[in-house]
Amino acid sequence: MTSPNSNRSANTEPWNVWTVPNGVSLLRLLGIPLFLWLVLVAEADVWAFAVLVVAGASDWVDGYLARKLNQRSRLGVLLDPLVDRLYILATLVGLALRDIIGWWLVAILVGRDVILLLLVPLLRRAGRVAVPVTYVGKAGTFALLWGFPILLLGSLPGTWGTVLSAFGWAFALWGTFLYWWAGVRYAQQIFEIGRSG
Repeated sequence: MTSPNSNRSANTEPWNVWTVPNGVSLLRLLGIPLFLWLVLVAEADVWAFAVLVVAGASDWVDGYLARKLNQRSRLGVLLDPLVDRLYILATLVGLALRDIIGWWLVAILVGRDVILLLLVPLLRRAGRVAVPVTYVGKAGTFALLWGFPILLLGSLPGTWGTVLSAFGWAFALWGTFLYWWAGVRYAQQIFEIGRSG
């Protein structure tokens, strides 16, 4: 994983696979099918919420360990945001299939990632692996990874469900805005790298 304020790019990190932060990211990855089973098959919303909370908290943990243990790696730079995106995608699909959110939100968020994916060849031609993660991108991901679990609990009956749903939508919509803002900034960086490369 890379620090948002780091000047080191993904291309300067070593290809260390067996690191503690990468282990945390892999464990986070294993939580995705568990979450989908809990939310779609068992409909155990509180347990699904717990999985998302642990995943969100461990997103910070792997970055902290990478810096603390000096175990940054190129794999970590790629794996950490990939796991974040997969959690967001799994949560979007799970909540949409449960009719907790609309498919329009799925299209908005997935559309951003599809656009960035189409720009990857520009990075590759310039010999780059990824662009550095920004604070805006991290903030957007954070808001989404907290907004969706709260929306999940918003499906509970009664006043608590109504209150949680309102908070969940606030986080989700703010996170969507930040997610797209970061996406535009990433796209600008990619175009600049492509021109200079």
